[in-house]
Amino acid sequence: MQPPAGSGPTADVSVRLAWGDDATAIAGVQTRAWPVTYDGVLPAALLDLDAVEAARAWHASMASPPDARVRVLVALERNRVTGYVVTAPATDPDLDPVADAEMVDLVVDPADRGRGHGSRLLQAAVDTVVADRFTRLVTWSPATDERTRAFLTGAGWAPDSAHRQLDVDGAGEHLLTQVRLHTTVG
Repeated sequence: MQPPAGSGPTADVSVRLAWGDDATAIAGVQTRAWPVTYDGVLPAALLDLDAVEAARAWHASMASPPDARVRVLVALERNRVTGYVVTAPATDPDLDPVADAEMVDLVVDPADRGRGHGSRLLQAAVDTVVADRFTRLVTWSPATDERTRAFLTGAGWAPDSAHRQLDVDGAGEHLLTQVRLHTTVG
């Protein structure tokens, strides 16, 4: 059957729960995206990720998550992983881990950005935390990451006035200032 005239080709895109076999592809997305996303934000030494080591870490974390409500979802174009999102119960002391979830990481491969994968991952993350009966979703973003904050605020998120500084190198030489954003779900 032909698509209606003028509708153009349709892409085979989707989001699903990640499988253990996706660990290598997820690590590949991470190792390509983090140097682009965090350039100038994190020290270069922290951005030089080993793909094999990252794949092992992803596989281990998906095989034995710390909580049954920790989810890793992948965006696909056909059968190729183009991005991922991780959700979990919130761990901030001012949040309720029964009602509040955290979007720990939302990453799209730099070569696949601007094609709707981030929006699909974000919607799937919301659907997932709603299914797990959370009522609010939060995430932390580098204070200098205007692009991510614009994407999230465009989707209805807002800063909630929480902020923190992370010692990313363990020596106190590189502090990463983050702001927390939130949205009501469900």
